Order: sequence, then structure tokens, then C-alpha cells
Amino acid sequence: VRHILSLSGGKDSTALAIHLRDRVPNMEYIFHDTGKELPDTVAYIERLESYLGQRVIRTTTRQGFDDILRTKGGVLPSGRRRWCTDYLKLKPFEAYIGDEPCINYVGIRADEDRVGYISHKPNIRAVFPFRDDGIDYAGVVRILTDSGLGMPPYTEWGRTRSGCFFCFYQQKIEWVRLKQHYPK
Repeated sequence: VRHILSLSGGKDSTALAIHLRDRVPNMEYIFHDTGKELPDTVAYIERLESYLGQRVIRTTTRQGFDDILRTKGGVLPSGRRRWCTDYLKLKPFEAYIGDEPCINYVGIRADEDRVGYISHKPNIRAVFPFRDDGIDYAGVVRILTDSGLGMPPYTEWGRTRSGCFFCFYQQKIEWVRLKQHYPK
């Protein structure tokens, strides 16, 4: 059975990697590179690699975001049509796993009531260690601080999420701060 932890470059998946580093032997860490992440996110993943002492495997899609956007008739992802996660994260994850049995470690905290985008393939079983261990937001911050890695660098200027720089889930003020930090 393969043990896989998918990293977003955000606080929760990063803290989970740190939390499980010495608990799960032979963990494979993967990052689904959409080609639209902030440089901050990529740098954070690289710092995590140093901490883990292990390479984070990068996956990509055959078609990039812009290509998929064209096939969608120029319709951008939204809360109702969140095709980006499916095409740029979930499908590359499933392709990477193939048909081998896999335990997928998901970084959803004990204080969150969501499930996230989980594969429905029968060979992939999702587990939620933070929920099982009662680790909430404060626990995640403590893990990141104690490790010396700290919070993702983009949080210093008020961004709350990892992922594509233009994610539709951003708050309005985050768009303003994004423009200030990355004018181009």
C-alpha cells in the first residue's frame, strides 16, 4: 500500500507533512503544479523539502490552465463550476496513483466541517490525521512554528490561501494585496 500526502503549499498540508514525517514510513509527498502558483508557494514547498529531507514529487497536467480554459469556452472556474480542482489537482493525483492501493493523507483540521475534494476511486482511501488527533488551527500553527518552517510567506501580506494566484475564493482585499506584491 502506498502512502501519499498531497501538498497544496498551504499551512494545513504542510503541517500535516511535518506531523507525519516520523510517523509514516515511506510517505510520498506530491505537489500538483498548476503553473499558476505564487512564487511564495513554490519557495515554501522547497523549504519543506529541506525540512523533510526528501524530494516533493511534482505532477502536472498535459493541458495547462489556459488550454483547459479554452476547452471550457473561456468560462472561468467559480464556486458553482469549480473545474480547476478536478482538472488540475484531482485528475493528476489519480493518474499518479494509478490502480495501486493507496492511503491518501488529507490535511483537514479537527475544527473544520468540510470534506474537501476526495477521490472516489476504490483503490484510494482517504484518512484525516488532524481530525483523528484533534489538531485544530492553533495546533497547525504550533506545528509550523515549532518546526522552524513557520506559516507560508504569503500570509505575511494577508493572503489566506495557497493555490492559483487568481483563485476565485480570494477575498477582495486579497486581490488588492496581490496587486501590491505582484504588480505584473
